[in-house]
Amino acid sequence: MPTKTSRRAAVAAASTPSTAPAAPAAKRDRTHYLYIAVIVAVALGIAVGLIWPDAGVELKPLGTGFVNLIKMMISPIIFCTIVLGIGSVRKAAKVGAVGGIALGYFLVMSLVALTIGLVVGNILHPGDGLHITNALKATGHAQVDSEALGGVDFVLSIIPITFVSAFTEGQVLQTLLIALLAGFALQAMGSAGQPVLRGVEHIQRLVFRILGMIMWAAPIGAFGAIAAVVGSAGLDALKSLAVLMLGFYITCVLFVFVVLGAMLRAIAGLNIFSLFKYLAREFLLILSTSSSESALPRLIAKMEHLGVSKPVVGITVPTGYSFNLDGTMIYMTMASLYIADALGTPMSVGEQIPLLLFLLLASKGAAGVSGAGLATLAGGLQSHKPALVDGVGLIVGIDRFMSEARALTNFAGNAVATVLIGTWTKEIDKGRVRQVLAGELPFDEKTLLDDGEPGTPEVPEQREELAKA
Repeated sequence: MPTKTSRRAAVAAASTPSTAPAAPAAKRDRTHYLYIAVIVAVALGIAVGLIWPDAGVELKPLGTGFVNLIKMMISPIIFCTIVLGIGSVRKAAKVGAVGGIALGYFLVMSLVALTIGLVVGNILHPGDGLHITNALKATGHAQVDSEALGGVDFVLSIIPITFVSAFTEGQVLQTLLIALLAGFALQAMGSAGQPVLRGVEHIQRLVFRILGMIMWAAPIGAFGAIAAVVGSAGLDALKSLAVLMLGFYITCVLFVFVVLGAMLRAIAGLNIFSLFKYLAREFLLILSTSSSESALPRLIAKMEHLGVSKPVVGITVPTGYSFNLDGTMIYMTMASLYIADALGTPMSVGEQIPLLLFLLLASKGAAGVSGAGLATLAGGLQSHKPALVDGVGLIVGIDRFMSEARALTNFAGNAVATVLIGTWTKEIDKGRVRQVLAGELPFDEKTLLDDGEPGTPEVPEQREELAKA
């Protein structure tokens, strides 16, 4: 007996050290090095852009290629996320409630962002004293994008030509529509649809694994993107328009940490700094690529890991990327006032409000258009107040630098919106949220998914409904 006991102890002692290091082996140590590499790449890109501006501009395809790789994954990720979320929920009314609350919230926050930009722009008057040349006028008119759609055309454009074209054309809202229809259809099929759901779940795991592989190209993409921006704009543009840039950045910071932070604390009981610490890598990715779309797939994965249900994440995040553009709202407000002052035709408040409400609608019509911030501004001014288009050329040089703040603010707004809407609809596991933000349940950077049973919902209410079904 002592021999058996000693053997068992020896086996236990031998197995304990071998299993203990096994957990750290699956840790995210390698990805920590990846994001350190991104920071180094950003610093090198800035240096190259300043020292060899022409060479920096030539590196732009590196950044464009990386962002395109990320965009390639957005449609399948959105489709899988929404289909799995809706297909596993028994009551269709719950999904409709989430969508209604999300759209209402997006509209209100867009108006709040426009108002804040309006107040700050009227206080700063950064465009006073500037002079515009004929060359700048031509540059401004060149920014008017003919692809921006009107209200009716925009609604019709949500309907894809074929079932598959929603994926091949990379239209987020078209993918959202197809995913909603597929999710509701699987929901109506009941148990007969379970094999399809399991298949979609496996496809989702494959897609996220591919995304994890693509992320290793982030340092290269960050280096190329930053070098091109710095090389093309240089320091002269920054100096001449520093007041506008500084005012815009400060306004975005106040909006995020004061307005969104107060709402997150009051409604969800969470500290915005804790949430942003959890999303730190996504913010770094956006900062280095100037594109909030580069972090969309990771935001979906992280919000689900945080404890927000799949339906809320699947509907709120993709829709928010088209309708909840807080940073873009602030940008268009301040840029419009800046241009009006620079042209010597300052607008009264009575003129400002109709223009900004028009730009609010125009921003939805131009969702998905390349360079949406500047193109939307130019297109909106062309339609509502054509004389102001002459001044758009004034901000072309620094638009890419301002797009950093736009993208970061848009991303922050959608992250907070997902938590708030999950709280309002009671589709969030608050216990899990505390554990995740405390670092007790780390995010799996390798697969970007939780290793649970296939098709098992993460929120208690969903589990109960699936069990009843």
